[in-house]
Amino acid sequence: MYNAWFPNDSYAKGLITNIYIRQKRKMSFRKVNIIILVLAVALFLLVLHHNFLGLSSLLRNEVSDSGIVGLQPVDFVPNAPQHAVDGRQEEIPVVIAASEDRLGGAIAAINSIQHNTRSNVIFYIVTLNGTADHLRSWLSSSTLKSIRYKIVNFDAKLLEGKVKEDPDQGESMKPLTFARFYLPILVPSAKKAIYMDDDVIVQGDILALYNTPLKPGHAAAFSEDCDSSSTKVVIRGAGNQYNYIGYLDYKKERIRKLFMKASTCSFNPGVFVANLTEWKRQNITNQLEKWMKLNVEEGLYSRTLAGSITTPPLLIVFYQQHSTIDPMWNVRHLGSSAGKRYSPQFVKAAKLLHWNGHFKPWGRTASYTDVWEKWYIPDPTGKFSLIRRHVEISNIK
Repeated sequence: MYNAWFPNDSYAKGLITNIYIRQKRKMSFRKVNIIILVLAVALFLLVLHHNFLGLSSLLRNEVSDSGIVGLQPVDFVPNAPQHAVDGRQEEIPVVIAASEDRLGGAIAAINSIQHNTRSNVIFYIVTLNGTADHLRSWLSSSTLKSIRYKIVNFDAKLLEGKVKEDPDQGESMKPLTFARFYLPILVPSAKKAIYMDDDVIVQGDILALYNTPLKPGHAAAFSEDCDSSSTKVVIRGAGNQYNYIGYLDYKKERIRKLFMKASTCSFNPGVFVANLTEWKRQNITNQLEKWMKLNVEEGLYSRTLAGSITTPPLLIVFYQQHSTIDPMWNVRHLGSSAGKRYSPQFVKAAKLLHWNGHFKPWGRTASYTDVWEKWYIPDPTGKFSLIRRHVEISNIK
């Protein structure tokens, strides 16, 4: 009986063996699938981690240099203009502040720069967080939608302990006026940059301003107040208003110990070219912050020009240590009154027109508004509108 059942027993053993092999193969497949899945997840996490590190590194590059935080990139549009330029052309960084109540000024300035150059310009537009969306919508719906730009948020906390609010000093309430102090952080990868206020119109090729020669050891080039075409035409006999004594309190011992001549001609910091390599080497930002803090503690600024608190620290730090720009690249005082002080020929010849002063071209009364309005682009959102007298509007047919 045993021998009779042996073949069947062998068959059963073979069947069991086959089942075991199939089960083993299934288990092997499962293991392989699990291994592949684990490897895929690990690879995904590795890529994700790498990208996160790359993004973190990028943000660190944007806000670092001297370890200062508070300047953060919001977005970047890398599209080159239609007329542009091959990759061999040097990039020209232009830094401009754009506050909500003056946004139309920044738009007009950018438009004038863009249309008067064929150079590879990139705009670093510094603003407060609440203005970024408004600015972005204005740029994207206008003739400026092809420009290359970066919007940078300026955190007002950066100025804590460095600025004391004073109703007689209007700039103390406007944090964006201090953005120019932080150029190497705003433009971290550039060796050179242009800064300009929002109340300007550029009529020349910005490349010529960018190519302003700076002497060895000089971190910036400004336009002198005493020697400029603007001063000779407009402010004759202005006295100490355009000298160092107009900005600094020489009664203070700390100022006297600097041994800076009170009669030294001041300069205008609304438009300048900066050598950022030299700026970093000399720790210009730290020097400026030092004098900001000392002014809060000791009140070092003169009351003669009470509205200016960004100029005094620059005058101290750059005393006899700055180059000069062509005066036609900062024709100023167009906003000092509502009257016209320049001839049409002179205004046309100017490379850059600057409405510094209380009378802005987007306001109720200002000079040369027709020149400015050629570059103004209406706000598609309707939030910003030009202030014009009723009589002027009624005369428009």
